[in-house]
Amino acid sequence: MKNVMLAAMALCATTAAMAFPDKPLTIVVPFAAGGPTDKVARDFAEALRKPLNGATIVIENVGGAGGTLGAAKVAKAAPDGYTLLLYHIGMSTSPALYRNLPYKTLDDFEYLGMINEVPMTLIGRSTLPANNFAELRKWLDANKGKINLANAGLGAASHLCGLLFQQSMGIDMTTVPYKGTAPAMTDLLGGQVDLMCDQTTNTTSQIESGKVKGFAVSTNKRLTTPALKNLPTLDESGLKGFNVSIWHGLYAPKGTPKAVQDQLNAAMRAALKDPDFIKREEALGAVIITDGRLAGTEHKKFVESEINKWGPAIKAAGQYAD
Repeated sequence: MKNVMLAAMALCATTAAMAFPDKPLTIVVPFAAGGPTDKVARDFAEALRKPLNGATIVIENVGGAGGTLGAAKVAKAAPDGYTLLLYHIGMSTSPALYRNLPYKTLDDFEYLGMINEVPMTLIGRSTLPANNFAELRKWLDANKGKINLANAGLGAASHLCGLLFQQSMGIDMTTVPYKGTAPAMTDLLGGQVDLMCDQTTNTTSQIESGKVKGFAVSTNKRLTTPALKNLPTLDESGLKGFNVSIWHGLYAPKGTPKAVQDQLNAAMRAALKDPDFIKREEALGAVIITDGRLAGTEHKKFVESEINKWGPAIKAAGQYAD
């Protein structure tokens, strides 16, 4: 009898996977609309529709608490593959940032694979007297105690990059957190804050238009994107070893059937080869993943290594939330 029940369950799971998807999917973006992760998600969703036979994919923005509210919503969702999470490096930094995280990062999700890596850029208001990193460094030294560094909130990519920048420079700055990247960028454009370190997906067009000043990139090699190719790396500018990129991964609730996971992973891999998606990502300086981290198992190992990397740095800075 037990064997019959197991066989029936397996048949049901296989039948469900064969019919998947037969209704709209939702990708939860744990940040406000208009930010860099939201843009990645919307472009990715468009590419993902094709290998899922034209399925409708809805983007749901669930911002707040550095992305943990949206992640928690997906962790508690029905494990059927219809509610997914697209989250960035915050997946690995939240365990150190939040004492009472409402989910277990390594236990409450099925890891579907990694999508891309996005370099960061150090940018400043257009009215800053500095025009390159050497001049910026002198300005920072001369204005200690007066510098405002914007970010999109605790745990956001801009917060993490800014945190490491302050530590590397040995200069404490007044951190100004916002509820999302869009309002932070708005105040930087208006000159209300001095600096921000944010993803190329959000800064490239602003640098290209001259609305902000670009000072450096966070990777260990210069970028080839036309608008950014002349920016030095922070490493070559004197901050030796500075190398930060913001990656994005795709997740499902724990317990999502393996057959559905496999189908979503296959669709993800196909989406990452979509010419239009590649073109959009390259224009923004993002690098699409092509290595083993495309597999859910390898992506999970990578996230675990990132938890071990970021945890000590965050705790040393004492920047965490209850």
